[in-house]
Amino acid sequence: MAKFVAMAEQLIELNVTGMHCNNCAMSIHKLLEKKGLHNILVDFAGEEVKFSTDDESKLPEVIKGIENLGFKVIDDINLHSPAFYELVENKFIFCAAFTAPLLLHMLLPWHFLHQPIVQLLLCIPVFIVGCLHFGKSAWSSVKGGVPNMDVLIFIGSTSAFIYSLVGTIQGLGAQYQFYETCATIITLVLLGNVFEKRSVTQTTSAVKDLIKIQQVNANRIVNGVIEVISAKDVRPGDTLVVNQGDKVPVDGEILSGNVSVDEAMLTGESIPVEKDKYDKVIGGTIVINGNFHMLATKVGSNTILSQIIDLMKKAQAAKPPVQKLGDKVASIFVPAVILIALLTFVLTYFAAGLGIQKSLMNAIAVLVISCPCAMGLATPTAVMVGLGRAAKNGILIKGGDTIEAVANTKYVVFDKTGTLTTGKFTINEIKAEVGADVELIRGIITAIEERSNHPIARSLVQEIKSMSQQKVILKSVQEEKGLGMRAEDVNGNHYFLGTAKQNTQDHFNLSLFKNQSLLAQIAIDDEIKPETALLISKLKKMNIIPVLLSGDKQNRCLKVASQIGITEVHSEKLPDEKLKVIDIYKQKGKTIMIGDGINDAPALTKADVGVSMNDASQVAIQSASVVLLNTDLHSVIKFLQISKHTLLTIKQNLFWAFAYNIIAIPVAAFGFLNPMVGAFAMAFSDVVVIGNSLRLKVKKVS
Repeated sequence: MAKFVAMAEQLIELNVTGMHCNNCAMSIHKLLEKKGLHNILVDFAGEEVKFSTDDESKLPEVIKGIENLGFKVIDDINLHSPAFYELVENKFIFCAAFTAPLLLHMLLPWHFLHQPIVQLLLCIPVFIVGCLHFGKSAWSSVKGGVPNMDVLIFIGSTSAFIYSLVGTIQGLGAQYQFYETCATIITLVLLGNVFEKRSVTQTTSAVKDLIKIQQVNANRIVNGVIEVISAKDVRPGDTLVVNQGDKVPVDGEILSGNVSVDEAMLTGESIPVEKDKYDKVIGGTIVINGNFHMLATKVGSNTILSQIIDLMKKAQAAKPPVQKLGDKVASIFVPAVILIALLTFVLTYFAAGLGIQKSLMNAIAVLVISCPCAMGLATPTAVMVGLGRAAKNGILIKGGDTIEAVANTKYVVFDKTGTLTTGKFTINEIKAEVGADVELIRGIITAIEERSNHPIARSLVQEIKSMSQQKVILKSVQEEKGLGMRAEDVNGNHYFLGTAKQNTQDHFNLSLFKNQSLLAQIAIDDEIKPETALLISKLKKMNIIPVLLSGDKQNRCLKVASQIGITEVHSEKLPDEKLKVIDIYKQKGKTIMIGDGINDAPALTKADVGVSMNDASQVAIQSASVVLLNTDLHSVIKFLQISKHTLLTIKQNLFWAFAYNIIAIPVAAFGFLNPMVGAFAMAFSDVVVIGNSLRLKVKKVS
């Protein structure tokens, strides 16, 4: 029954505006949990909410619940144009126009500005905007069970306004006039929100840049006539014309023509790639030279670019363990600050006897100086910038939690074939058994290996195609992880081609069996990637131990290891044996596994972090936490460096957010901080945290 329900569940995606920090996201997350929804993902920066449900009839109720929290659910974020009065920039300008004269009365000798009724009239428009902006959000967050920063701002500004209003009505004099405090708190916090909004927009620029790449036109051929359509309207099987300078609209295969394509947006590699007939092209890449006809094969959400965008969105929302501390503190922070503010008032008024004016100002200063938003922004902003920088370097990290997982890495375990080596193989020798026909052997090898995506298989087929061979028609072919290929021909003969452990001469690494009898032995060799030795050297300088883990023969593994400087070698390992090796290393320290084949998939999943090459098997890519879109192994070092500096940025942000509040709250409580200065400092703390995250965009990470 559980299985049936899981299959029936639908993934719902909503565009939600009005979220401006992690506390907002937490209140929506808590609401969705209460409604029994699953796989909840709330991305405040991307303005997206995702969840799974087996009952779509709940959707209107869920949307109503989100909007009751003070947020807005819209159809298309790209087409949404908020009303003039909803824009935080316009609210700030409006409030600043009324707050400026209120502040000027302290500097200019204009007597009419000192009149209580004039100050009241100037403050009321600002206070109304503050009530609508902060009051609505504050009440919604309290109802949602996660009080946010707006609760503090609303209480602080309202306290100053009511205190001043009572003084004006009762004619108690200038010492009761703090309208400028109320207005300034609201205006400065709105200014902070403007900075925050613009900064958060910058942190999500990597995803938005990728989305822009998708928004292109396509030239579709219909009955010999070219029609221009949007890329999102292309369907599988359409024939498209792509000209020099165009972006390839969708994924597909070249039908005719040869071109140079810039794939830097996908791989980070600036050198154009030459493409010919039947080669695959990827949507979003740019045609540098030439033009071609193509067949659309993957469109919409199935394109590689769409999958990368989706993975990045999920990654940005995946919380590293270090964020849990910030979330936990932020959730109890607001009630704690309100309690401290009340204690401040009580102690300064009743115990210290400083009077109601001074006591109230100290309590208000405590409220407005506090900033749980800085704690909420500390991690997600750094993660978003780090993931974006990695993506621009051809490194696709599938989760923000992966960044923390690579901290203090002790071992990097490499597969050999296609990872440390090029994966392009040459046949050194085919040794046929007595009486066996070499042309038949070549035909069997070609027929079997054409059905496999393994680098060895592709290379063998490519090389044997130029040799004479006898055609063999197969009825079925099955790949066995880490062993090889089994096949049956139309005459009922059974074949096995692979690296099964048997007594063969050392330099032969593949064996072909027919009906369980050895038919031939094949000696193949591949070349080591030119940058591999330098990579191993750099890892050692970072105090990381490189390890070779392969299913290939021991003498070949030792040969490769000695050439590139690896001393720890595990050879002739099947997938389940690779798992055991990874488990041993994990017990000794943090372990990264880098591989590319189906036989590596279990080990990639088992390791603390699995890294797959872009040209790897689909299973390996799905099993890995990181995909290197650029086959250059230096991406491994870049990944480690970006992860290290992203984690460092998160820790710096959290330190600033915590230290700021630990210092600022007592200073405000003891009366050394004016509420207006407190409001400015609070807004500034958000800017510091986001600014530090944005620094990661250009920071030298080597």
